[in-house]
Amino acid sequence: MNEYQRLDLFSLAPGSRGRSALTVQLWWLVQATLFRGSPQIAYGFRRWLLRCFGARVGKKVLIRPTATVTYPWKVSIGDHSWIGDDVVLYSLSSIDIGDHVVVSQRSYLCAADHDPELRNFPIRERPVRVENGAWIATDVFVGPGVTVGRGAVVGARSSVFKAVPAGTICHGNPCRPVRMRGTMR
Repeated sequence: MNEYQRLDLFSLAPGSRGRSALTVQLWWLVQATLFRGSPQIAYGFRRWLLRCFGARVGKKVLIRPTATVTYPWKVSIGDHSWIGDDVVLYSLSSIDIGDHVVVSQRSYLCAADHDPELRNFPIRERPVRVENGAWIATDVFVGPGVTVGRGAVVGARSSVFKAVPAGTICHGNPCRPVRMRGTMR
């Protein structure tokens, strides 16, 4: 007998996906074909596809075709933001991305985890928020329940498990503030 988690006891909470199983499967099919297969320059088309499935996507948002969005109806992206190649928005809970935000290639925003103290290993939905003007550099992991503050920069290959203060430049594993970000000229 396993003294830790018992995966045979695991079940999804009713309604946790936010849409029917059919809608989820339809989105995953559309994402694997139309979204991923779209030409690089088809930003408007990808914005439209995400909106068709309930995402709130601002104007002039650039989303690369290799980005992955688990549940678009739980995602909000503000105006003029960029979502890079191979970014994963693991949106089991809400992921809110502000205006003028950059999420660089291969970054992973994770809005859920499991409760390791319970044998049935339930999913804990914990929203992720990236505030206006923040930059998540390449290959960054942003953990469940984290807020990246307004104008903050998270350096490449960082792992973020706690809130990142506004206006700071941070990096590392775990991610820590290094200095304040200067104002733009």
